[in-house]
Amino acid sequence: MRTKSDELEVRERPAFRVSGWGMALLLLLAALAAAGLAAVGQALVAGLLGILIVLLLPGFFILQPNEAVVLTFFGRYVGSVREDGFWWTNPFASRRRLSLRIQNFNTEVLKVNDRHGNPIEIAAVVVWRVQDTAKAAFDVEDYPTFVRVQVETAIRAIASRYPYDAEEPEVSLRGSPEVVAQELKEEVQRRLRVAGVEVLEARISHLAYAPEIAQAMLRRQQAQAVVAARRLIVEAAVGMVKEALDRLVQEEVVELDEEKKAAMVNNLMVALTSEQPTAPVVNVGSLYT
Repeated sequence: MRTKSDELEVRERPAFRVSGWGMALLLLLAALAAAGLAAVGQALVAGLLGILIVLLLPGFFILQPNEAVVLTFFGRYVGSVREDGFWWTNPFASRRRLSLRIQNFNTEVLKVNDRHGNPIEIAAVVVWRVQDTAKAAFDVEDYPTFVRVQVETAIRAIASRYPYDAEEPEVSLRGSPEVVAQELKEEVQRRLRVAGVEVLEARISHLAYAPEIAQAMLRRQQAQAVVAARRLIVEAAVGMVKEALDRLVQEEVVELDEEKKAAMVNNLMVALTSEQPTAPVVNVGSLYT
C-alpha cells in the first residue's frame, strides 16, 4: 500500500529525448526551407520558421559515458537521461549534470571512543556511486557533502559498538575486520539511501589507539600476550605429564606411589614450564636418597 510520503517522494524516471542526429537533420531541412521561402518572397513565414529553429537549438546536448542529466521544466522534475550520446530534448527544460562514475572517499582520521571508552583513532575508505539521480539532485542539498558527513557519522557509530581489541570469539575492531567492514557498509548504506547513493564497499583504512594511551595499551597487550602464552604452555605441560604417567603405569616401567608421582609431576612441570633451561641431576642412589 502506497503512503502519502511515497507519492511525494521524488524518484528517477526516463525523460523525453530523441536522437540529436535526427533532430539536427530535421532542423537543417527546416533552415533550407526557410531560405527557400525567403527567396520566393515569403519573408514572414521564413522569419517565423527561423525563430522556431533558434528556439529549438538549445535542446541539443551530449552525454559522456557514466554521466546523467536531470531535467526540470518550470521547477518540476520531468525525468533523467542516462544513455551516453548526442540527444535532443525540450529546449526550455533546465539541465543538471551528475556523474555516475564510481567514487571513493577516504575520511580524515577521527578520534572516537570504542565500546570500553578507550580513545582511538580511526579512518575508513568508502566506495560509492549515484544510483538514483532524482534523489541525489532533489532530496539532499549537496550530495557529495552529504556523503562525507554521513560516512563520518557512521564510522563514529560503528567504533562505539565494538572494543578496539578483544579475545575470540568476541568481535573487535582490530580482530574482526571483515565483520566490521560489512556492518560499516550496511550502516553507511542505510544513511545514504535517502540521497540515492549506492555503497559498493566500506573498509577501515586506519586504526590505532590515541597517542595519550598508546604506550599503556601496548604494555597491556604485551601482558595479555604473555599470559596467553603461559596458559598455553601450562595446558600443554599438564597434558604431557599426564601422558607420561599413564605410559609409565601402562607399560609397568616402574611402580610409583602417590609421593613418587607428586615428585615426578613437580619435576616435569618445572622442566616444561620454566623459562630458563633446566640442568638434570643424576641420582645414583635410591629414589629416597
